[in-house]
Amino acid sequence: MRSSSSYALVTAAYNEQALIEQTISSMVSQTVRPAKWIIVSDGSTDGTDDIVRRYSGEYDFIELCRISEDHPRNFTAQVYAINRGLSLLGNRDYTFIGNMDADITLEPDYFSRLLDKFGQDPGLGLGGGSIWEKSGDSSFKPRRGNSVASVAHACQLFRRECFDAIGGAYLPLPYGGPDTHAEIMARMKHWRVASFTDLKVFHHRRTGSVGGVLRGLFRQGKMDYSLGALPLFEFVKLLRRVRFRPYLLGSITRLAGFLDSYWRREERAVPKEVEQYCRSEQRQRLARFFRMRSDVSGTGDSGLHGRLLKNDHRP
Repeated sequence: MRSSSSYALVTAAYNEQALIEQTISSMVSQTVRPAKWIIVSDGSTDGTDDIVRRYSGEYDFIELCRISEDHPRNFTAQVYAINRGLSLLGNRDYTFIGNMDADITLEPDYFSRLLDKFGQDPGLGLGGGSIWEKSGDSSFKPRRGNSVASVAHACQLFRRECFDAIGGAYLPLPYGGPDTHAEIMARMKHWRVASFTDLKVFHHRRTGSVGGVLRGLFRQGKMDYSLGALPLFEFVKLLRRVRFRPYLLGSITRLAGFLDSYWRREERAVPKEVEQYCRSEQRQRLARFFRMRSDVSGTGDSGLHGRLLKNDHRP
């Protein structure tokens, strides 16, 4: 019989010696631990494997899987590692299946509270917390891109029926974005996707910091294109993000990545039906955005306009 709190996790780790022990300690401290947690070491050359082995010897829910064959170090490598771990879960009767990064920590009751939210909403297919990242003074602050309608890749938990409906695996994409693709697929299959601001995911490595911020932003622009984003949606989204560091340069760089793929007429990385659904959602968001701007302009309420921009991270 399936337990309502039975969940399994997969983590892909590559040379995470500096951070993975605190991630494991965070999971060991959970009031509701996973039934199984497979940590896939993707050819790590540091002490990652030794740390995982030490904990797996003490806690039977932790299992190490090592990938030793050579393969390209690109944006698909992590997805292949996660999918390897998912394949090891087999058909065991887990109610929830999730992915979490090797550089995060969670409050001890994180999964207990998240499972309660799934229990309260049978239509919730994908859930998670909001991302908090280290600021300049080493304190944690909410990431500016957080949205209650989106669940970051750093810690995604799926209801088993939802995960099976979207294919039971992540799609490897050339510029990243498997979490976004999973969200779109979940909504296509009529499941609700939500993150919760009262659940904090502490991310110890700033998103997009590996390889340089501007390089990461250029790649994210190409990622947006590969997922099927509308040019107008991309332009409006980036126009509204000039308020955030690296300010105008960041938006221009991400737009340059999008336009680079657009001018090259690169093939979209997702199936046509996913591209069409993504564009349909974006058209609806654009319509709401421009309608709100029209309403605000009509009332002359600049304070309301500011609140709309502050509370909505997407057009």
